[in-house]
Amino acid sequence: MSLTADRTRLRAITKELTVRWEETRNYWKDAKSQEFERQYLEELLARVDKAVVAIEKLEKVAARARSDCE
Repeated sequence: MSLTADRTRLRAITKELTVRWEETRNYWKDAKSQEFERQYLEELLARVDKAVVAIEKLEKVAARARSDCE
């Protein structure tokens, strides 16, 4: 798989997780759900954002390397 495909898949999976979490919040509305969101989901989403940025940088480096090798 290419970095572009990996980045796209990571974004799609993260979007699906966010949608599912919103659906879950319709039924799970207590302090534990808020704690779960803060402790796990917010951190996960922040790390995914950082990973996407890193993948984009890697894509640029790989493209430059391919171009230099031609």
